[in-house]
Amino acid sequence: MAHFAACPSTPVPETTAPHGADVAAGHGDDVVARHGDDVVATHGADFVARHGVLTRGYGHRPDPDDPGAVLAMPIVLHIPKQDPPARSALLEAAAMATVALCLDPRVGTGPDGEPGPWREPYLAWTDARIRKVSRRARGAQWRAAQEVDGITVEHRGAQARALVPGPVGLLDPRISRLQIGGTDLPHDTPDDPPAGVPVLWIDAALDMTVGKAAAQVGHAAMLFAGSLDAEHAGAWAESGFVCAVRDADPGRWRHLTKRVADGTAVAVRDAGFTEVAPGSVTVIAVPG
Repeated sequence: MAHFAACPSTPVPETTAPHGADVAAGHGDDVVARHGDDVVATHGADFVARHGVLTRGYGHRPDPDDPGAVLAMPIVLHIPKQDPPARSALLEAAAMATVALCLDPRVGTGPDGEPGPWREPYLAWTDARIRKVSRRARGAQWRAAQEVDGITVEHRGAQARALVPGPVGLLDPRISRLQIGGTDLPHDTPDDPPAGVPVLWIDAALDMTVGKAAAQVGHAAMLFAGSLDAEHAGAWAESGFVCAVRDADPGRWRHLTKRVADGTAVAVRDAGFTEVAPGSVTVIAVPG
């Protein structure tokens, strides 16, 4: 079972750090000295620093006055008209792509300390609210989205691409033309999650669209990675950030809420800009 470095005793808003997180502002660079030589030797000092960014939380800067300057991570969901993927598989791919981008070497620093090509926009985004906007694509639109900086994950027959965050008013036209709402996918009933795989439980009572749910499981994957110590975060990275996404009925949700209170699970509390009421707990992540 994975080990939490700092589990919250209350649900974690998507805009703040987990309670007890021990990394101050500094974009994770100072966290390397806090870990043993074995962790650094196994995963690299830059990985430990990139992971440190996730442990320190979000929302350190207020939103800009200009709505077009608000920062967001676009998530592109591949939903072909013929033979669309299972909803749970697509959400898993979205979660995996999101956290993969957050821990990618391009958001860190090079061997000589030079910033990676995605570092500046990524850190600006994590300093603010970690907003995400999901869009759907198929055919030529999906192929064009592959040309925009980001990471695509293929998982269980589903594909999702997390893109480098940036101002919503300056979105690449290959992405801005993609539809945000519209096509949804039916809820499916996949098998029980494999042993040892983290599970991102969605509150089924909220009845979120697949686009909204994709953003929420992306939040959850980031918070879960930040709640792990660097060693277990590195092990999860080596697995490709494999996770399971499942719907929780009211009984299971009550149990999961207790786990959050006990500090053995991590929760996403939504700001309520779309679909759900402000403060709604949308996803609870538990270790495998």
